[in-house]
Amino acid sequence: MTERLELIEATLDCHPEGIALLGLECNVVLWNRAAEAITGHSGLELMGRPAPEGLQALLQWCGEPGQPQPGTFAQSGRGCLLRIQHRLGHELPVFARLMVLRDGLGKRIGTAIVFHPAESLDALPHGEQSEDGISLETNQADFEDRLGALFEDFSNGGLPFGVLWVTVDQSHALRKTHGASACEAMLAIVERSLARGLRPGEELRRWGDDEYLIVSHERTAEMLANHAQLLAGLARTADFRWWGDRASLTVSIGAAQADHAGTLAGLLERAKAAMFSSFHAGGNRITSAPGDKSCLPS
Repeated sequence: MTERLELIEATLDCHPEGIALLGLECNVVLWNRAAEAITGHSGLELMGRPAPEGLQALLQWCGEPGQPQPGTFAQSGRGCLLRIQHRLGHELPVFARLMVLRDGLGKRIGTAIVFHPAESLDALPHGEQSEDGISLETNQADFEDRLGALFEDFSNGGLPFGVLWVTVDQSHALRKTHGASACEAMLAIVERSLARGLRPGEELRRWGDDEYLIVSHERTAEMLANHAQLLAGLARTADFRWWGDRASLTVSIGAAQADHAGTLAGLLERAKAAMFSSFHAGGNRITSAPGDKSCLPS
């Protein structure tokens, strides 16, 4: 039994997120190394004791699962953003998820809280957002969850996984000359055109002021690039008129296929870089990430 507990503790110490295991009285049973690094409080200092005042916003959260607790300043499907106090005195926003722990008979025996600094929420690359653009924070946060789940499934032997990073070549100029309303009207038409070309299981989401992200399960990088060609063609057929004037539309697309040696953030960075390569080469083309495929005019 002692060896088993040591193995469990060693495993939790290797986890990159902070983990707090709490008993029924919300006293600390385990405080892993990541939790020590994030908060400055050592596990030995907290073991078997109530949390210091600066951590109450985090640990009091275990009292009534599902209910707002002191210190909560935002909630989403992924948990809560909480403000706690670092041991050195400064305020620290953390993103926390709660799990109720039960024994084999279903009786509650404690609580686990998993948390990390809120700034790490921005670890995934996003498209550019200007002051007059629409707010995409909630939309992107929800899609980050979906991307994370898909990539984890792929890493565990699931379906092939790739992304297409799409930008509309004319959007910046239209936003500058005709304003945000004209640009949003154009983007809505482009989005509908792209959506018509999606295959079963694919997903399209706004990822910046003028950018979209498409999740695909094409089996190879070549098939992903060919699919991007189809989507680019659909975007060109979009009929956009503003005050009677018809505007021609084209898209620049960056394609990247996931590999088991990479990360989700790395996959998105590769797709974003490939999109910029397409755009700066004159637009209206598809570029696959280095090592996947060469640049293709669409």
